[in-house]
Amino acid sequence: MNVLLVGNGGREHAVAWKLKQSKELRNLYIAPGNAGTARCGENIDISDTDIEALVDFAKGNAVGLVVVGPEDPLSLGLVDAMEAAGIAAFGPRRSAAQLEADKAFAKQLMRSSSISTAEGRVFDRFSDAKAYIASRDEPVVIKAAGLAKGKGVVVCDDPADGILAAEKIMCDRLFGDAGNQLIVEDKLLGEEASILAFVDGKNIYMLESSQDHKPIGEGDAGANTGGMGAYSPAPVITDDMLDKITREILVPIVDGMKRNETPYKGVLYAGLMITTGGPRVLEFNVRFGDPEIQAILVRLKSDLLEVFQAVCEERLDEITLVWDPRPAVCVVMASGGYPGDYETGKAICGIEEAERLDDVVVFHAGTKQQGDKVLTNGGRVLGVTALGQTTREAQARAYEAVERITFAGAYYRKDIANKAFT
Repeated sequence: MNVLLVGNGGREHAVAWKLKQSKELRNLYIAPGNAGTARCGENIDISDTDIEALVDFAKGNAVGLVVVGPEDPLSLGLVDAMEAAGIAAFGPRRSAAQLEADKAFAKQLMRSSSISTAEGRVFDRFSDAKAYIASRDEPVVIKAAGLAKGKGVVVCDDPADGILAAEKIMCDRLFGDAGNQLIVEDKLLGEEASILAFVDGKNIYMLESSQDHKPIGEGDAGANTGGMGAYSPAPVITDDMLDKITREILVPIVDGMKRNETPYKGVLYAGLMITTGGPRVLEFNVRFGDPEIQAILVRLKSDLLEVFQAVCEERLDEITLVWDPRPAVCVVMASGGYPGDYETGKAICGIEEAERLDDVVVFHAGTKQQGDKVLTNGGRVLGVTALGQTTREAQARAYEAVERITFAGAYYRKDIANKAFT
């Protein structure tokens, strides 16, 4: 089968790396891809938001399945367009992608489905949001309601900082149109975890648990990012907790989407806070988490292409996933200055040396090939991922690999997976 994978980040390289192992794969195309995906298939110079060009390419190259990685093309209706052209596509349709693209929609759906989440209010005007935040004396979380590349959330222990964050989002347009609406929530206390599940509209199949590290600084300090590292499995997700998450969160949201006439197919990501009162939803995403999926896919032994086909054909109940029991740790190497301003075009050295270590894979995120050189081309540059007999061993191996890689201004957190030990 010919497969078209849409996207150019670390998530897409991880998916491409796993798809390449499938015995069912004939040709793999990645649009637009990066320097890492070029090692797994053929990069195609088409933007991931150019819906018409992507459909034309798929039709002209006998593509049997399109896999949509990022949230933007999903929210623009790429799956709808592919299905209208008679091409199977893995991912939710545009109406279902609202679950991530419109946090106000997600909030209302959670309320109507009795799903535990933070108390919050939605605002269309800064003046109203300001007055509400000023009336609070507890920590608040300020969220842009639209898509903000995983960075549209500001946690404010002082409500005064919440007013400043709301002003930057709504008035200064920090995240553009994503800030047309604002959500103000109570801050939840506990330990974060990420749960991903395949959904075919009626069946739900959980992936192994993971834990992301969103803030830029060690000890979870500083601004939120798209994710500075992850590990799998997450000890906070016990079997009993997993049953509770399935029963109280995943089943109700899938049923709620069906009742809302926006049935869900694809991968569903639940960002959770594990509180003393149980799991509560921070957010839903409609695609694989990045970098969580890097730590998860290196542990997956099953054929990912077969899983994608089963989801599209609504026969997920026929699939059994097999996992490597060894833990995995992914450390993100970022450009200096990220998540703020940063420079690109820096030469990267040492990737091959890092991958000579046993059970290490270096996933490319913000990279590009220029001649025989690999250059930085984004904020998050690489996801250095390692397996180990224990989480400590995987962590040590991942950081040993990181130390072999250099580029000007490289930055990474040095505490990824430490939470697993506490």
